[in-house]
Amino acid sequence: MISTAAVPTVLPRTRLVLAGLFLVAFVMGTAELVVVGVIDVVAADLQVSVAAAGTLVTSYAIGLAVGGPLLAAVTIRIPPRALLLTATVTYLAATVLAAALPGFAAVLVARVLLGALHGLIVGVALTVATSIVPAERAGRAIAVVLGGIAVAAAVGVPQGTLVGQVLGWRETFLVTAGLGVLALGVLADSVPPVAASAAPARAQLRHALAPRVLLVLCFGLLLFAGQYAALTYLTPFLAARSGVSGAVVGVFLLAYGVATAVGVLGGGRFADRAASRTILAGSVLLVVVLASLYVVGSVPALVVLALLAWGLIGFGLVPSVQHRVLDLAGEGRALAATLPASAINIGIATGSLVGGWALTGYGASAPVVAGAGLCALAVPLAWLAGRLPEAGPAPSGDAAVEDSEPVGPADGRIPVARASEPDVRDGPGANGVSAGRPEGLGRLSEIASGPPEAAFRPGAGNVPRGARFQQATTEESPWSICPGRP
Repeated sequence: MISTAAVPTVLPRTRLVLAGLFLVAFVMGTAELVVVGVIDVVAADLQVSVAAAGTLVTSYAIGLAVGGPLLAAVTIRIPPRALLLTATVTYLAATVLAAALPGFAAVLVARVLLGALHGLIVGVALTVATSIVPAERAGRAIAVVLGGIAVAAAVGVPQGTLVGQVLGWRETFLVTAGLGVLALGVLADSVPPVAASAAPARAQLRHALAPRVLLVLCFGLLLFAGQYAALTYLTPFLAARSGVSGAVVGVFLLAYGVATAVGVLGGGRFADRAASRTILAGSVLLVVVLASLYVVGSVPALVVLALLAWGLIGFGLVPSVQHRVLDLAGEGRALAATLPASAINIGIATGSLVGGWALTGYGASAPVVAGAGLCALAVPLAWLAGRLPEAGPAPSGDAAVEDSEPVGPADGRIPVARASEPDVRDGPGANGVSAGRPEGLGRLSEIASGPPEAAFRPGAGNVPRGARFQQATTEESPWSICPGRP
């Protein structure tokens, strides 16, 4: 068992790990989306059309959606710490390479590689983040990683756009890579050894692609298809219905962007309390908000309020979706961690197509209606997802730190339990979240800390991972989608 006396000395190190994961996610989110703000500069420099330059965004998304899970499957047996550092170094090198390449085709290929590495790194980062906090704070750890990407969209992309417009798009890539070196240094100094999954690759794949996991992924796909059917064509909607155009549109989009960042960071708390109920309630509220946006579209002040609510709710659901996928994937957690990002990116592409069809056929307001309709289709899936049984903990080593003796404060590493000892993450632990704590990186202390008894509660159902997994697998198949079904 872990000595509770060592817990206070662990917390600064845990916060440092989470800060490093947040920062590397911020770097990747900026690198992914900054092309949108400098697309005209890229097109002129590479001597292609603006439409062709836009495929640099599409190629990155394809690499993330397809290449991320493939890379995760190939590297599934590599210890997460080594994989995280190696993949981050490769990502930064590819970013610098993309900035130096002279031709459009070569940059396009580099963007596919960057997208694939992005998906891999996010999956590994989530594995590390959830392994260093008590189970009842896993949702908030997930929110820190995903929050880095959301904050990048709200803050990093505008700043990167400014650099690109003044100095050039290549310089934007280099500045982003420089920030990534800082993130790499933090990770190298703070991330503890984390054991690779003990499950064979075939078992990982079988559990990660089980129907109950695919159901939640379909929910996420529909949820983001609905949101991006409306969001992609928000500018023509504002111009036609609200009379808002030009620079003022940027104010509306900024409000939405800030709300999405706050939503992701705050959504981790709801994921920890009740991910299933959060998914259902949030999806219903999102349909109501999108319908309200259509109704109040002629009143700019109410449109701003609707956009704020949309960002908070729509992106506040992301940690719960990720949390639920990990719960249902069982011993396939390491591979499944990359799948929500793939589903979301496919949903974004699908939503953009549906929204464009609606705009062309029915006018500027139609994409919002189409978006609300797609989100409404996700509600039954949210209800069904809430009725699915959890797969049970993964076998020892999935999210546990490598088998080693607990270390003392002089070493500075995070104390961990042996795989053969009781699982410190299976106890019910207190929530211990106080109201009024700041969001974002200021919440790292809240996530990493908590009462000492949260780390281990003797006699509170702490069972070795192997025993819990054996019990779970004898009771139901991972391919069962409903409780009690073989």
